[in-house]
Amino acid sequence: MSKHERWSALLELLAAEGRLEVEEAATTLEVSAATIRRDLDELAEQQMLVRTRGGAIAHGVSYELPLRYKSSRHASEKQRIAAAAADLVADGDVVGLNGGTTTTEVARALALRASAGGGGGGGAGAGPVLTVVTNALNIAGELAVRPQIKLVVTGGVARPQTYELVGPLTMGVLNEVVLDVVILGVDGVDPELGVMAHQEDEASVSRLLTERSHRVIVVTDSSKMGKRAFARICGLDRIDVVVTDSAIPAEAAGRLTDAGIKVITV
Repeated sequence: MSKHERWSALLELLAAEGRLEVEEAATTLEVSAATIRRDLDELAEQQMLVRTRGGAIAHGVSYELPLRYKSSRHASEKQRIAAAAADLVADGDVVGLNGGTTTTEVARALALRASAGGGGGGGAGAGPVLTVVTNALNIAGELAVRPQIKLVVTGGVARPQTYELVGPLTMGVLNEVVLDVVILGVDGVDPELGVMAHQEDEASVSRLLTERSHRVIVVTDSSKMGKRAFARICGLDRIDVVVTDSAIPAEAAGRLTDAGIKVITV
């Protein structure tokens, strides 16, 4: 198991349990306790967790976000989805991320890869491995301390319910950039209407992200399939890849495939 794989596994265990003990984690991952201690120390340096005597606890930021981000529903699925989506990003890409629980996990997965050297760069004196453009304040806060990632924050008016920046200032910045790939979190995926969000201002930002990007990847757990939300982001014809969990109904997966979308299940 590579360091990147161990780090991802440790964070998944931490998300599920809220805390980790060194000996238990070593047994679960079938590595030495010394290896787990080194991993936890390095993850703590990256501000991905808080080190404790004998283990670690989840980073405090996870519990300071608005209610939308506190839910533990589908937590393990979202982490697996995020890891799979991050694997679709190439070194040097300019990546757009909107707000949401799953895209927050994508940001963490990208940061982990860059910090662990899994992206093929990020060493001392090296330039950034990736460029991330986001309107999500919580994602910006986590990535701002990662020298391996060049961070561009859109600006705009903050929505306290979701920590997303919206409005004309947000749109103005996005109109001046070009993205290689955008990874979108959504609130609904409908075979006729496409992908949707609950708030119209957030949907407008996500729509512009898709327009400014060469590739569009949607990350969502299967509970969003067949669901509708208030504001439309874009049609299925604009989506290249959907990354979701293996509980997606066969009919929903088939309709996405029929629309020319690559479906990745984890």
